[in-house]
Amino acid sequence: MIPGLSSYSIVLASSSPRRQELLASLEIPFQVRLRPVEEVFPEGLVKQEITDFLAVLKATPFKNDIRKGEIIITADTIVWFEDEVLGKPKDESDAIQTLRNLSDKWHEVYTSICFTTSEEQHVVHATTEVKMAFLSPEEIRYYIENGNPLDKAGAYGIQEWIGLAGIEKVRGSYTNVVGLPTQILYKTLRAMV
Repeated sequence: MIPGLSSYSIVLASSSPRRQELLASLEIPFQVRLRPVEEVFPEGLVKQEITDFLAVLKATPFKNDIRKGEIIITADTIVWFEDEVLGKPKDESDAIQTLRNLSDKWHEVYTSICFTTSEEQHVVHATTEVKMAFLSPEEIRYYIENGNPLDKAGAYGIQEWIGLAGIEKVRGSYTNVVGLPTQILYKTLRAMV
């Protein structure tokens, strides 16, 4: 669907099944290539500054061996709540506390996508505001036991039960909250090729 894209090799540098599913849903052929990187950012960065920094950082291990015609896609997503980053919970207890905190409140989800070629690098980002409904202790416990909160920033997946039952409002890109804002990714790839 993107004219000229067949001349390029798209590499998604992410182990996230959600990012892989979203990119596949755009019907863009890609391969997954992983390189380890320690996801640490400097103090003082906030919101999209954090995701911009980490998306670029994740591209760094690829810089010396990108072939002509390759586009490396890296991304980072955070949940921002009450002036701090909510990362992936450390354990079930942390997940329960995170969901209690988010219950009946707004939070923001930031994702940055870094597109790296042998000649250039572009970073784009999306912001989505999410209003969590009130979650009872029983609902939180149900999700902890039946969902998969430990591998998700903010301890929830909008595409899972808790998103269907517990998200009251979304302002912005739904796929951003899943982990990859597909419209801006598509638009950027079109502009690059």
